This record gives sequence, C-alpha cells and structure tokens, in this order.
Amino acid sequence: MSTWARNRARYTLSTLQCVKQLYGIRKEPITSKMFSTSPCSPLMELSGFSDQQLEVREAVSKICTNFPDDYWAAHDHSGEYPHELHAALARDGWIGIALPEDLGGAGLGISEATMMLHTISQSGAGLAGAQSIHANVYATQPVAKFATPDQRRRMLPRLISGEWKACFGVTEPNTGLETLKLRTRAVRYGDHYKISGQKIWISSAQVASKMILLARTTSLEEVEKPSEGLSLFFIDFDKSAPGLELRRIRKMGARAVDANEVFFNDYKIPLDSLIGKEGQGFKIVRLSILETQSPY
Repeated sequence: MSTWARNRARYTLSTLQCVKQLYGIRKEPITSKMFSTSPCSPLMELSGFSDQQLEVREAVSKICTNFPDDYWAAHDHSGEYPHELHAALARDGWIGIALPEDLGGAGLGISEATMMLHTISQSGAGLAGAQSIHANVYATQPVAKFATPDQRRRMLPRLISGEWKACFGVTEPNTGLETLKLRTRAVRYGDHYKISGQKIWISSAQVASKMILLARTTSLEEVEKPSEGLSLFFIDFDKSAPGLELRRIRKMGARAVDANEVFFNDYKIPLDSLIGKEGQGFKIVRLSILETQSPY
C-alpha cells in the first residue's frame, strides 16, 4: 500500500471514530488522533446556555424533524417560500418568542430567539430556514418596544399568530451597509406620508403583507448628524397599490427565501404608521435590535 493510501485510510478511520463518538455510537474515548492534534468536539458546545435556552433548542428541534432535507432541497429548487415551517412555528407560539406575552408572544429574549434560529438552520434548513422568519422575530422588536399600546395591539398579534408575515426595509443599492446614508424619503402631506426611494436585498418581500421601513423624514443634507432624520414605520405592504413595485433578484443558494428590489414612488401610508417620533428611527432600531434581553 502506498504512503498516500495508508494516510487516506488513517484519515477515514479517524473521521469515522469522531462521528461515532459525537453521535453516541462509540462510548469509549478516542486515544488515536491520527492526522488531527485537536480533540473531537460536539457540533455545538451547550454548556454555556441556560436551561430555558436549551428547552427552546429541544422544542424547536422537534418541530424541525418534520422538515427533512428533501423538503429544503425541493424548496430550494422551486424557489417557494417554506409556508409550512412558518405555520408550524406560529402554531406553537415560536414566531412571537421575543414579543410581549399580553399580545400572544412568549416574552423571552433575543438570546432565546437566536437559539431558535440557530436550531432551525442546524436542522438542515440552513440560512434559508432562519431567513424565512428572522424579520418577524427581530424587525418587530422596535414595534414592541416603541409603538404606542394601540399600535402594538393593531400590529403585533396577527404577526405572532402567523396570519401576517413581515419584511424589513433598510438596505439601499447606493449605501450598502452604511445605514446612516439611507436616502429613501417619507414626506408628510396632511394626514399621510408618501414614500419614494429604493430598497434592495429585501428578504421575503414576495410573501410579506407588512414591512418595517426605515426612511428619511428629513433629508441627509438638512441634518447636523447623519443619524438624525431617519424615521421608522410599520406599513401595509400592498403590492397592488399604486407606487409600489417589486423585482425578485435571481440568486444561487437559499432560494427558498426570495430576495428583492423594492421601488417606492409616492407610495401612500397613514400617519399612524410612524413608530415613535420623527427623526428617532435609527436610535429606535439600534436600541431595540441590539439589546440582548426582552423587557417583557
């Protein structure tokens, strides 16, 4: 046997030993590390998590067993959104994991929500599985924390129940990750605003009926600091209404969740779509989404 063949055989044996130990097939420790000088370790170290976070992981894992690799392969091929996963998670209350209990949510924190999304991805769903619900989990935090009680009652329960789906409208084609340079405008006209501008790489826009939108109520040229003048809105995302156009972006991988260009041209929204105060949108998003625990 050649040196290459002997090394290949040892490598294969070492790999099989690791797999057996990780999955409980082999109980005795591995003494021979073959090529690797690092010990075998689980796919995810769990010792640092709370009992509650581990309970989330276990419960969500059970749901995900109903969505095997064949399910995700088919949806990646067809480009169809995983409605069945969304419905299953909503049915058991997971869409509202970090939303208030008095509105039907679980009242847990962002750490628990992150555990849920990680578990979905690790189940075989990959990034597409997490992307399919992440806007409903994270982008709704500003609404939960800064909307008025009446707005929260109107906006959140049907997202939690799964009746509505939401998308998050932030990224623009000429700003990339520089959120403070956003230029999409929301101009007030009497009892409504008109939205004009463009968003890009907006996930799940094809299936969403609501959007959490970050737009400028004061132009970039008129503010002292670029963090000023941005406002946050929770809007009806009505593709049949005048002034709103979507273009799906063709992509490779994670095709079960659509990515889109969104064009606004004097798209009309009511005044009570505004979350918090005008000009405080960036601060609201920063405080809401970057917090690690829910106050509920």
